[in-house]
Amino acid sequence: MRNLEIATLFHEIADLLEIKDDNAFKIRAYRRAAMNLESLTEEIEAVAARGGLADIAGIGKDLAAKIRQALETGRMAYLDELRAEIPRGVVELMAIPGVGPKTAKLLFQQLQVDSVETLESLALQGKLLGLPGVKQKTVDNILKGIQVVKAGRERMPLGRALPLAHELVRILEQLPEVRQISLAGSLRRMRETVKDVDLLVTSAQPAKIMAVFTSLPQVSEVLLQGETKATIRHREGIQVDLRVVEPDCFGAALQYFTGSKTHNIRVREFAVRKGLKVSEYGVFQEATGTRIAGAGEEEVYNAIGLPYIPPELREDAGEVEAALEGRLPHLLTLSDLRGDLHAHTNWTDGHHTLEALIEAAQRKGYEYIIVSDHSRAATVAGGISEEKLLEQIGRIRALSKKYPKIRILAGSECDILADGSLDFPDRALAQLDIVVCAIHSRFKQDRAGMTARIVKALSNPYVHIFAHPTGRLIGERDPYDVDMEAVLAAARQYGKALEINAQPSRLDLNDHHARQAKELGVKLAISTDTHVLDQLDNMALGVAVARRAWLEKADVINTWPLDKLLTWAHKSRPKVA
Repeated sequence: MRNLEIATLFHEIADLLEIKDDNAFKIRAYRRAAMNLESLTEEIEAVAARGGLADIAGIGKDLAAKIRQALETGRMAYLDELRAEIPRGVVELMAIPGVGPKTAKLLFQQLQVDSVETLESLALQGKLLGLPGVKQKTVDNILKGIQVVKAGRERMPLGRALPLAHELVRILEQLPEVRQISLAGSLRRMRETVKDVDLLVTSAQPAKIMAVFTSLPQVSEVLLQGETKATIRHREGIQVDLRVVEPDCFGAALQYFTGSKTHNIRVREFAVRKGLKVSEYGVFQEATGTRIAGAGEEEVYNAIGLPYIPPELREDAGEVEAALEGRLPHLLTLSDLRGDLHAHTNWTDGHHTLEALIEAAQRKGYEYIIVSDHSRAATVAGGISEEKLLEQIGRIRALSKKYPKIRILAGSECDILADGSLDFPDRALAQLDIVVCAIHSRFKQDRAGMTARIVKALSNPYVHIFAHPTGRLIGERDPYDVDMEAVLAAARQYGKALEINAQPSRLDLNDHHARQAKELGVKLAISTDTHVLDQLDNMALGVAVARRAWLEKADVINTWPLDKLLTWAHKSRPKVA
């Protein structure tokens, strides 16, 4: 069993304990253990084999025993006991935005609701009205939340699909029969959600590749197996298609199966005007049928008179015109980033010390790392008081002597309160190097109120970055209702940066809004919002969003050297006595 499977079991235990209204600390322990397993870079089987389970943060003797039991038997006895008390469908209700454990329990006890489908039917019939605390607005919000859940079932978030795909690539590329292998489809274009995974391979022995692929332990069901194509259902639920193609047409097949469909239509229309035909088998002269390109993807584009267009741009969003006019952007790369501007420690809801965060950032070669723990209003996250913040600043300044090769930026993820004021007074914010502000409450504020709230926060001279600006959680929670045009205009007016949050469940801003920001001259920060050290690696997902948004190095503030970053941050803020 892989890390994600064990983590899923722990999350389910926590869900069931929440429904039972069990001990909050016990629930939190299972959540923390699940999060740590999700971020673990080493396979849990290997950790268990060397006796290292207890070394994983949040895994004590009891949880280590449950992990060993799951690895040996595929089950957890404790989870089976909880499942016997509460139907699985009741837990699924909690995935609906606005339906917490108490509501799920109420729905089950009062109306025997044990599935999302049953809940939707009863809500549409008006049968939820009259339950304690349930009004028409509640019903409307539940129905809206159900649509979010349904959409999430159909597509897998990029942050979940990409590791699964990379694991398959790592296995297959080790086969001596595999000559070339690549991801294709929407996953290669780094769409924020994907319906399936596409893999392309060249090999002289396709039958051997098919046999190995369809017998992998990751396979839960073989849907199709032919001579050069196989389709399986991954045990995580997503469909995976594997095609073996000839080496002479690998580039053409890669271009074709990467898509998007609308991009490919534009490419083919352009080729036709030059007397050429493009297919997954190559580029051919229309008149003679002679193939003139196909082995490499770049040569496919060059053969029809276009420069190579990076996969992330292939959405028929102006990339063909830009290519023709020599305006394709020099897209941002992961190596361009000099630091991370949103990270937490165990002073609030992070799972590591200040020192551990700093050392992890140093190992990544960063020039700077921020400590941006939650402010006091974020009580669920253990937000700190002003007094505690000043204590932390002092600790950070003292640690700078111990770590001279990296700058530790004193920061805060400071809550934007309902009226747009900041959770810390200006006198505290003035002590910080970088101030990150964010919404963590009152998500259902009306559009005018939410917009005014954010614009007011951006007008604060001590604020620098607006984190996860739409508040969405992919497949779990819709963005809050806000006028993003007004937010972008305020960011430009006040010289603030908006964040691309690289947490797999957020990717917020999305590529559409990030491109709008670029076009308006609004700067972006790409940050990981790290709570567990392995989440620092999520920066690659943020860079993927940035590339889809056509962002270049100059558009992103954490590509700047430290002196430029601090000059930008401090140039206009007044001094506080």
